[in-house]
Amino acid sequence: MSQKLKTPINFFEGTLGTDDGLYRRVLEAALMHGGDHADLYFQQRTSQSIALEDHEVRRASLGEDLGVGVRVVHGDATGLAFCESLDEKALIEAARVASGIARGGSPRAPRPFEDVALESRYALLRGWEEVSTEERLPLLESLDTSISAQDPRIIKVSVSLRDSANHVMIVDAEGRKAYDYRPMVVCSASCVVEHEGRREENSTSISGREGIESFDEARLHEMADRLVARTLVLLEAERPPPGELPVVLAAGAAGILLHEAIGHGMEADFNRKGTSIYSDAVGEAIAPAFVSVVDDGTQEGLRGALNVDDEGYPAQRTVLVEDGILRGYLHDVISARHYGLAPTGNGRRQSFRHLPLPRMRSTYMLPGPHAAEEIIRSVKRGIYAQSFTNGQVRIGAGDFTFYIKNGYLIEDGKLTAPIKEANIIGNGPEVLRDVKMVGDDLLMDQGGWTCGKDGQSVPVTVGMPTVKLGGVTVGGVG
Repeated sequence: MSQKLKTPINFFEGTLGTDDGLYRRVLEAALMHGGDHADLYFQQRTSQSIALEDHEVRRASLGEDLGVGVRVVHGDATGLAFCESLDEKALIEAARVASGIARGGSPRAPRPFEDVALESRYALLRGWEEVSTEERLPLLESLDTSISAQDPRIIKVSVSLRDSANHVMIVDAEGRKAYDYRPMVVCSASCVVEHEGRREENSTSISGREGIESFDEARLHEMADRLVARTLVLLEAERPPPGELPVVLAAGAAGILLHEAIGHGMEADFNRKGTSIYSDAVGEAIAPAFVSVVDDGTQEGLRGALNVDDEGYPAQRTVLVEDGILRGYLHDVISARHYGLAPTGNGRRQSFRHLPLPRMRSTYMLPGPHAAEEIIRSVKRGIYAQSFTNGQVRIGAGDFTFYIKNGYLIEDGKLTAPIKEANIIGNGPEVLRDVKMVGDDLLMDQGGWTCGKDGQSVPVTVGMPTVKLGGVTVGGVG
């Protein structure tokens, strides 16, 4: 068996033949009209997907993308141009276009380039580009069989595998050169069940910066068991009565509420522009003293893990809320310069065709002092939210509506009847201030979470311990 690759070879220089001379010439063209900052974002991505439905292959695709984005920043003006090749003439033309959008000051030359030293958080035994279709199919067939065989009420099963190998390199005028090889895989499954005229469906996924060696039989069976259990229980689930009730968020996937309703408000561009409710709140108490929230790019193998962000800055663990106090925001180069701070490694972009923005990576609440069982016992009558779907959020104010896919009533401190299709309505900052208890059971969810912002999508991870919220408006059956 081969060893994990801890220091991957720079694909662009080792395979495609780029060099420091090319970077220098393109950056000189980018800075021909001046500018505060200029960078190049090289990307080569191969992807493959395969899907089974009704036990047969229904879809398969293979894709490849290559290009370079050239960015120039001057004050609040940003110029971006890109080309879909490594041709030097095309790159210099793109640089000239970007320089014409964000011009200011005198032309300058880039500094000598040095490699940025990086950790290795997602080294694989083999990259996905080395895995054949013949190796992928048994994985999906095993998952399909494991789901289908569990219960005669299962009438339809769909499974899929999407993976990619993403080479990126960031070179900037300050002399930073950072190369990263980023794998990603999403294994998804859904099923439909029917009984006595009632039909329900559900889905699940596991995702991370992992290789095919991570998908053993035990992991696939656990995924199948979780999907079937959460789908069959919907056959007996009902919408709860409406009202203002305590809500207990289950550990794990309920972290999407934290991500959407609170996390976006801590991205520095919203605060720099004054559109976030947290714009003037650094140093202030915004939650009880037992609440701490971090955004972390350093957890090995997670979907939201990064060695380096898309501006060439190493990923780190960024404390947002500590003991209830807002400590800071998530920064890219532009916002960090505005606040006089160092970037936090949160400058992310969907591809070389997009501008980097302050974005979350893995956002979660740290464990608290309470056991999950203690939290549930403390509720006389309320809702236990296990998983969410179809949420909507106003990012600036934090107003949200989320729909509970799986959950339970809590009655006299016990989980009782299963519920579904209940929506909870509230305001993220207000809910954060009204957290009543935080569990000691932090769980990082392995689902294929993707975050959208300004038309861009990037992979993220969410996490949460069991958390008790005060009165939240629950919509159900009146």
